[in-house]
Amino acid sequence: MEERNTVKFKKDEFSVRESIKKSIGMGKVSKVKIEYTPVGEKIIISTHKPGLIIGRGGSRIEELTVMLKKEFKLENPHIEIDEVKQPEFDSQLIADDIALSLERFGPLKFKVVSYRALQRIIRAGALGCEIRLSGKLPSTRSKTWRFAQGYLKKTGDSAKIVDRAQSTAQTKPGVVGVKVGILAPTAVLKDRITVNDKLLAKLRENTEKAKNVTTKKVKKKVNK
Repeated sequence: MEERNTVKFKKDEFSVRESIKKSIGMGKVSKVKIEYTPVGEKIIISTHKPGLIIGRGGSRIEELTVMLKKEFKLENPHIEIDEVKQPEFDSQLIADDIALSLERFGPLKFKVVSYRALQRIIRAGALGCEIRLSGKLPSTRSKTWRFAQGYLKKTGDSAKIVDRAQSTAQTKPGVVGVKVGILAPTAVLKDRITVNDKLLAKLRENTEKAKNVTTKKVKKKVNK
């Protein structure tokens, strides 16, 4: 019974997130978090366009609250807006933007759309980015295209800090899958080495020590 209740609980949470994203529109929402408090349910919507979601005088927030109460029977849902200040480093917003562009301009311009998105991310200061498109691009056969630039960790603990997301574009030839991975400049890389004066001085010191040891060994062999 506990397992069934857990599965049902997670399904309900997923339905709430998808309904909110569908109601607001594709490309406007990054993440939807649900927190449970003694007062009621707190729903945090991450977006780079808070004005569109709030609406005039909070009208859109009221509509979402009514929808959540009616469809999902939430007693006291409280909606909060978390503004995404740098949308170029949010993989979900970028993936949705690429998907919308493919639907608008067609799959034949997938290279232009991908390279523009890649340049925008790198110019903003990202350490690395990868965009993968899979589908009927541009032929009738399905194929995967990869667009990447910079440094992007794929294995180990450092790979966890890469922001990854996916989206889908409904084009005339068929469905196109979009996957985006972004390594923000604020990400902390444990295996990253910064070359500065202190490191260079230490390397010189170690080199001199190694030379002295080698010289001593050579002298001992000569004396023997």
